[in-house]
Amino acid sequence: MFERTVDTPTGPMRLVEDYGAIVRTNWGQGRQDDTPLLLEAEAQLKDYFSGKREAFDLPLRVDGSDFQRAVCDAMLDIPFGYTCTYGDISKKLGVPAQAVGQACGGNPIPVIIPCHRVMGAKGLTGFSGAGGVETKVQLLRLEGAGGFLI
Repeated sequence: MFERTVDTPTGPMRLVEDYGAIVRTNWGQGRQDDTPLLLEAEAQLKDYFSGKREAFDLPLRVDGSDFQRAVCDAMLDIPFGYTCTYGDISKKLGVPAQAVGQACGGNPIPVIIPCHRVMGAKGLTGFSGAGGVETKVQLLRLEGAGGFLI
């Protein structure tokens, strides 16, 4: 596995590559490996945070159950600047909303797989990344999806 730390407005983010795919992102420090994929992921992440990119174009691999991968695929379908609810995804997949919430919380590639765009039925909910809900709000505001917070 290779990793690279990228400074972001939400704190240092660690990108992890394994066999030619991004398999994990999390907040914290890591090594500074210079693979072509990690350098591209760093560039795309910086473009995202500077408002120049709305979608990532990177090979991703979610190591988890078929259900976890299905929820991650559903999150990838949520466009930049939009949100949906756990219930919306649960209806699409035919599973309970609580299970969707747990899968969102277990997203191994936050930001790139946009779990921050998923809300509870009554609005803003938690966020498993560093900074919790404040980071979620920061990401939604960056995308122009923070209007519901006012």
